[in-house]
Amino acid sequence: MSTAPGIVAIALADRLAQRARWQPVEIVFWAAAAASVFLLPGKHIILAEIAILALFALSLDLILGYAGIISLGHAAFFGFGAYCAGLLAQHHLIDEPVLALAVSGLAAAALGFATSFLVLRGSDLTRLMVTLGVALMLREIANRFDALTGGADGLQGITIAPVLGRFAFDITGHAAYVYALAVTFLLFLAARRLVHSPFGLSLRSVKGNPLRAAAIGISVNARLVAIYTVAAGYAGIAGALLTQISAFCSLDVFSFDRSADLLLVLIIGGTGYLYGGLIGAVLFKLMQDWLATMTPQYWQFWIGLVLVAIVLVGRQRMAGWLYCARGLVPDMLRRR
Repeated sequence: MSTAPGIVAIALADRLAQRARWQPVEIVFWAAAAASVFLLPGKHIILAEIAILALFALSLDLILGYAGIISLGHAAFFGFGAYCAGLLAQHHLIDEPVLALAVSGLAAAALGFATSFLVLRGSDLTRLMVTLGVALMLREIANRFDALTGGADGLQGITIAPVLGRFAFDITGHAAYVYALAVTFLLFLAARRLVHSPFGLSLRSVKGNPLRAAAIGISVNARLVAIYTVAAGYAGIAGALLTQISAFCSLDVFSFDRSADLLLVLIIGGTGYLYGGLIGAVLFKLMQDWLATMTPQYWQFWIGLVLVAIVLVGRQRMAGWLYCARGLVPDMLRRR
């Protein structure tokens, strides 16, 4: 009788370790991302933007896909980190970009911790309004103190030092893309380790049924505060990356459009498996760039049409079609 719980614990640990192992598809995904550094030298500017958007989407997926916290104002932390990095560089408080990136992320995480207690109160509708209100308040504060933030003109005269004292940002975006991709990959590794840990599993239980999770001894509010703080730090680092790469920061980093685009990215890629934000960022940004080139006036219409198709048809049904098509192609080739 005494060995039964031990056997169950060992089996559970093996199961969790198996789920946390890297799959071949994941290795191919990141190998393709690394290969793009050498294969697509003329696209490094847009690829750097994709890496930043992917990191930003990853931060929202941590709270939406794993904790069930929906936010319409996640740009608050993105913008806060962006302004922190800009002010640190403008006033030469911290010249090293990597160190300034870490400080900006910690500042955004502190803001997320301070506001998490407001976000956790009430229902989903209340959370939507609170998160949106925080972003709007920060935008107006940045606009009001224009002597510090530049107001509507934004922070100007930002000079970003070379990364690690060796890799300077150039106009072609080579160093910017490698820098953004490396940061995104490292933070993805940390997020992947987090969601496959017991803490991540407890977050899934809280999302599924918070009352039952509390009944078995899980501290629901403490876990929601913790993941909200981590997600805010991730968003702040994404905003700081944008400031460091573009050497500019404006009130646009707090805009509602930025938070709305983030939700669109997760709708396209899916939530709750980390890669949804990454894949959605790639598809959204490339689709936006291509459609803006083809139809500059109506590109938003086509993106909206794609989103409506995803909602009406369903992502699972589309995945089934792709699976069937993937099986039909080899069969047709064999017959020919």
